[in-house]
Amino acid sequence: MADACPTSTQDYVVHESSYVDDHVEIGADTTIWHFCHVMSHSRIGRRCRIGQNVVIGPRVTIGDNVKIQNNVSVYEGVTLEDDVFCGPSMVFTNVLTPRSAVPRNRPEDCRPTLVRRGASIGANATIVCGHTIGPHAMIGAGAVVTGDVPAHAVMCGNPARQRGWACECGLVLAFEGETATCAECARTYRTIGKNQIEAVEKEWPTR
Repeated sequence: MADACPTSTQDYVVHESSYVDDHVEIGADTTIWHFCHVMSHSRIGRRCRIGQNVVIGPRVTIGDNVKIQNNVSVYEGVTLEDDVFCGPSMVFTNVLTPRSAVPRNRPEDCRPTLVRRGASIGANATIVCGHTIGPHAMIGAGAVVTGDVPAHAVMCGNPARQRGWACECGLVLAFEGETATCAECARTYRTIGKNQIEAVEKEWPTR
């Protein structure tokens, strides 16, 4: 087992009650709080905030500036891109048909999950494995995601259904015809094809 508390040569912080296994990469300015376990061959990016009682890995990849709140397990097969938010006690699964009495999981039931850049997952939501959550999607508290989620989609309920679109800043958009402008940050979006939107500006406006 690797050091359970930071040393003077580290540029990240691990609380003394947490454990980091060997062969783990942790980026600069990342903080790992109480009672966490980071398992071997996992990678955590820069400027991440890992809350209390979080388990990561093994072989999990987490990008930069990711925030994982208390009581979350990020199992093998889950990838979190940059700027992802995981709310308190949300759940990832990594096996479709788990059985305690079966000695090994069926390989075809172990499905990867990808959470794309800037997506947010609300408290107590459940993400069934084998799906992709699109960039900047917003998963509501308690939602149960059973399929792929489009970029910027707002998802609620069990099973989760799309209820609208979210701006990159997180505000729900109000479309008038084929376009919408965020009331908070003034980013503008337009519909493209079936169940897709894209940003109109290449560079975001400022206020």
